Order: sequence, then structure tokens, then C-alpha cells
Amino acid sequence: MTEPITISELPPAAAGPDEATIHLPMTAHDRRRVRRLVDAPDGATLALQLATGTVLHPGQVLCRHAGRVYVVSAALEEVFVIRPRDLDEAARIGHLIGNLHRDIDVQRGEVLALADAALGDRLRRAGVPFEAARRPFLGRAPGEHAH
Repeated sequence: MTEPITISELPPAAAGPDEATIHLPMTAHDRRRVRRLVDAPDGATLALQLATGTVLHPGQVLCRHAGRVYVVSAALEEVFVIRPRDLDEAARIGHLIGNLHRDIDVQRGEVLALADAALGDRLRRAGVPFEAARRPFLGRAPGEHAH
């Protein structure tokens, strides 16, 4: 077993032309967990020791090691996919989800929110059509809500 690669600060973002890119799928919640071990798909273990409060983002380089660049990616997560039928409904959806202190990810006219029973119940009661799916979620995890 090889020693973990310790990461205490983030390197510059650009990857070199001779570096192999290793994607590290992380959930929105995991992108806030910056003091832990991460097993990379190539078998390397990364020991995250980043400053408290650091939030990782998809596309962010975690480290470079032995000709490889390790990059954060968004893992598939359980989400609700909501397709607002008009601007009024989109505003009501944003308000409803915001009142639950949840974040959204808007992609190509769709609103994605991390799935949970409380949100599903509220959407049903509001008469908002939605579907459950597994997709990358680029928004913030619960607990990251900011005004």
C-alpha cells in the first residue's frame, strides 16, 4: 500500500499537456468535507487537509502527482428535476425551495434540487410536476444556504 498524497493547499487550476486527468466524483456534501481520505479511481489515496471552510467545486484541481492531475467532479445524486411551465411557476418554485433553505441548480430550463421527502411533499402540494433522477448536482449541499 502506498502512502497517501497529502493535500494541504490547492494548486493552480490549469492542467499541463502531459498530465493524465483523474476525475474524483464528489457529492455536494462531500465537496465540503475537506479533512478526510479520498480514494481515487487510479488507486491513489488523497489525504485532504484543507483549511476549514474550504468548499471544493467541480472542475477544481486538487493536486498534481506523478504526471497526473486530480480534479473534482460532481457525482451523480438523487435530485428532483422540475420543468417550470412558465415564468410565474419558476418564481414560485424558487421561492418554495428557498424557503426550505435548499439550493438549486438551473440547467437548460430545468431546476434541479437535492431530493428529499419534505421537498417532494411540498412540490406535490403546490401542484408542481417533477421527476426523481440521478444527475450531477452543481449547487450547494444542505447547510450551505446563504442570503
